[in-house]
Amino acid sequence: MSTDARFEDGGEVPLNLGALDGDDLKIISSLAQDAVFPASEMRWHRREGRFALLLNRVRWEDDGAARHAPERVQSVLMFSNVVSVASQGVSKGDADTVLSLLHIGFEQTDPPSGHIILTLAGDGAIRLEVEALDATLKDVTRPYVAPSKKRPSHPD
Repeated sequence: MSTDARFEDGGEVPLNLGALDGDDLKIISSLAQDAVFPASEMRWHRREGRFALLLNRVRWEDDGAARHAPERVQSVLMFSNVVSVASQGVSKGDADTVLSLLHIGFEQTDPPSGHIILTLAGDGAIRLEVEALDATLKDVTRPYVAPSKKRPSHPD
């Protein structure tokens, strides 16, 4: 029988990061790379101007990775100031569809406004039109051993 890893085992704490500019967003993008989520875990709260995803992200920052199997953790990735949401290659109605996040980028249009682009594996993408960049990434569960017991890898 295996047990889930605990933050306390590695002396680490859950992530709770914010991004207000493109450089900050690059950090969140690197930590959210290869996160997976069911299409049913995307929410756009139009009235509040928020778009959120519940992700199962790889713990790339895990200092204890040499001591145990690779881990994932559930995290909320939230964007504020969202005016509109568009997607390509994303099956929104199928709750069984699992999406994989590859990259998060920001394209400024009329400062501070712009587009946040969530690039997904398989040529999918989600574009958020925002009045200003405001993103958060927050771990909401304890880490767990990745089902594959491997970290994702990308060919060069």
